[in-house]
Amino acid sequence: MKNLLFLLLLVLVPTGIKSENKRTYTSTRYFSIKGVTFKMIFVQGGVYTMGATQEQIPYAEKDEYPAHKAMVQNFYIGETEVSQALWTAVMGKNPSKFKGDNWPVEYVSYNDCIKFIKALNSLTGENFRLPTEIEWEYAARGGKKSKGYIYSGGNNPTQVAWLWPDGIEDMHNQLKTKRPNELGLYDMSGSVWEWCDSPYNEYINANHNHITQFARKRFRVIRGGAYNGSNVYSRVSNRNLFVVWRHDDTLGFRLAL
Repeated sequence: MKNLLFLLLLVLVPTGIKSENKRTYTSTRYFSIKGVTFKMIFVQGGVYTMGATQEQIPYAEKDEYPAHKAMVQNFYIGETEVSQALWTAVMGKNPSKFKGDNWPVEYVSYNDCIKFIKALNSLTGENFRLPTEIEWEYAARGGKKSKGYIYSGGNNPTQVAWLWPDGIEDMHNQLKTKRPNELGLYDMSGSVWEWCDSPYNEYINANHNHITQFARKRFRVIRGGAYNGSNVYSRVSNRNLFVVWRHDDTLGFRLAL
C-alpha cells in the first residue's frame, strides 16, 4: 500500500517541477503584436556601483553623487526603445513628431507610457512595465558583463549614440543603427530620453531632500540623453526628470518585464 501511494505521488507531483511562484528566466524572449515583433533581453541581477563612478567623474553632476551600491534582481529589458510600429500596433495611432516605423516612439508622456503598457499587457497577458532607475542604469552599464564604459556600449559616443549634431542634421535616429552594449541593448545612450518608473530622489539624504512628496508624485526620472543633446547627457550615470504629463519629441521609453 505504501509503495502504491508513493507511485501515485510521483505521477501526480512530478519531480523537477518548480513552484508556480518561482519565475523561470531565459536569455531572450520574443513577442509579436499584429505582426510587429520585439525582443526582451534577460539581465542577470547583481550588485553594482551606481552614480558617479571613476569614469564618470570628469562630467558627473551633483545629483550623481555619492556613488553607492545598488542591488538588482533578475529582469528583462527591451533590446530597443519601443518603436513607432509597436506603439501603433497596440494603440492604433502614432504620436511621434518624426515619423518612421523603425524609429523610437516619442512625444509620449509618462502617463501615455502607462496607458500603452496596460494595453500591451491586456493583449499579451504579461506584466510589462517601465524599468526602475536602478535597473535602467545597471542595464545601460552592461550588468554583470560591464566593462566600465562612460556611455552604454563604449567610450566613443559617436559609435553608440545618436547625438547632436548628427541626430538633428541627418535625421538619423533609427533603432539598432549604432553599436549595442555588453548585453546586446541598443540606444541606451542618445536617441531619446527614456522614462523610468522611479520618482526623482537625490542620492544624498534621499528621504529628506528639497524635493517634496508632492513633487515626487508628479515627476519621474528620465535617462540616456537624446538626439539633440551633447554626449555629457548620454552618460550611463546622468540623471534628469520631467513632470509625468510632459510631452516632447525627445521623450520615449523601453519596456521591462
